[in-house]
Amino acid sequence: MRNKLITHVALGILVLTIITLLGTSFYTLFEKHSILEAFYMTIITISTTGFKEVRPLSNAGMIVTILIIISGVITIAYTGGKAAQLIIETQLFRRKNMSKQVGELKNHYIVCGYGRMGREVCETLLENNELFVVIDNAQAKIDELVEKGILFINGDASSDSILIQAGIKNAKGLATVVKSDAENVFVTLTARELNKSIYIVARAIEDRTESKLIKAGASRVVKPYEIGGKRIVHLLLKPGVTDFIEDVARKRGMNIHMEEISITKPCPLVNKTLAESPLRKDFNVMVIAINKSNSNFIYNPRSVEKIEIGDKLIVIGETDNLAKLNEMVLGN
Repeated sequence: MRNKLITHVALGILVLTIITLLGTSFYTLFEKHSILEAFYMTIITISTTGFKEVRPLSNAGMIVTILIIISGVITIAYTGGKAAQLIIETQLFRRKNMSKQVGELKNHYIVCGYGRMGREVCETLLENNELFVVIDNAQAKIDELVEKGILFINGDASSDSILIQAGIKNAKGLATVVKSDAENVFVTLTARELNKSIYIVARAIEDRTESKLIKAGASRVVKPYEIGGKRIVHLLLKPGVTDFIEDVARKRGMNIHMEEISITKPCPLVNKTLAESPLRKDFNVMVIAINKSNSNFIYNPRSVEKIEIGDKLIVIGETDNLAKLNEMVLGN
């Protein structure tokens, strides 16, 4: 349908061009106008603007002018109608295509709110090549998302239907950074009801909101002012360490990256000690911590520490090797 509309619009533009050329040629050859005068006459005739002709016309000139007006008005109306239809069809096609792409997402992330923090979240997800969809209902932000080619849903993030449309039941994580703490609490509560196992990170502006977000189902609560204050202190006291950690975490100018490897099913690492595993020998990655299934965190684990199902390995290594390690653990 869109291709046919494009053809019709192109045909209309072609006909208008031909009418303009023929009209200009007629006024030049038979009415003795200059080329500029002839072109001017043709344009004001086609557009029916009503300006006075350059000079009096002959009888033949009047007849041709009438024909130009009729053909021009019909062609402009036809082309304009098809162009408007094409714009509508393009928007509908874009929305349909967007809905289809969102519907196919699995193991993705949902970002609720595209304000200053939401943009940072999205940019970092893009840097890490993660799949995600944004939920927002502000038209200016929707336009920005369209321009950047980011998947989005125009709606209220606290709505069950909108979250389901965003694929919450197949998502592995959700970040809620909408305008107010009250909205974040409600989004968290709704999301947790729809997906009991999803990992939810929520923003809290006020300290007293943190406990409410935890009760609503947030896995982690982020307080921007607290994090910002700590980062300032770290930059003052240990700028080199902070820069290194941020560069590794965000893959900026370095070929090494920090990753969390979840052991969710049997794989070549299970029931082996760190020394016995191929982590160092085959993948050249370093395990800096293990988050055990019983929630115990082991920093700088010893070589005799055994890897079990349910563990989460915090590792650092080259980007390509980490990707291969992930593939092995997931059985791909």
